[in-house]
Amino acid sequence: MAEDKKDVLRIHSYAAELRARNDRGAPGDLIENDPGPIARVPVVEKILDVCRANSLWPMTFGLACCAIEMMGLGMARFDIARYGSEVFRPSPRQSDLMIVAGTVNKKMAPVVMTLYEQMPSPKYVIAMGNCAISGGPFAVEENYNVIEGVDRLIPVDVYVPGCPPRPEALLEGILKLQEKITGVRHPFPQRKVSDAPN
Repeated sequence: MAEDKKDVLRIHSYAAELRARNDRGAPGDLIENDPGPIARVPVVEKILDVCRANSLWPMTFGLACCAIEMMGLGMARFDIARYGSEVFRPSPRQSDLMIVAGTVNKKMAPVVMTLYEQMPSPKYVIAMGNCAISGGPFAVEENYNVIEGVDRLIPVDVYVPGCPPRPEALLEGILKLQEKITGVRHPFPQRKVSDAPN
């Protein structure tokens, strides 16, 4: 009963719109059911994956206090530019990475889904902070307005826990996403010094 009360598709005035989107299928179905290219060349796909991993363009998008830590990652001390992700794009149509940094309220849910749908494929999502992952300290029965996990709305590739997580944690999340894209822990050119030949 309590779960029905908190169900994202049964509460507010936009419920019909979200139900229609849900009936069309999960947000990732369009990509999964895509027939793909006419011919596949594994070497070319591997090169493209390395290029994608080393030039992730995050969207300029923050919801709450975690966004301050995300901004800190772009500063000189942490310097996300070392990993090719310094270009925070102002439009979802130019981005391939959405970092959901903060609390997602039910009023914000349609906006998050619309932004995700406007991003070109392939697209990736990082859920940053406890609020984006599970509702955080707001995940109580009395607080009916917070979505307990952005993965109820859009597919998430990497979770970065913390309240709020430090910029180093988000950097680790980006490295994990690069590993997920390429299958290699440190994609070229960010190899460990210990891996270099003597």
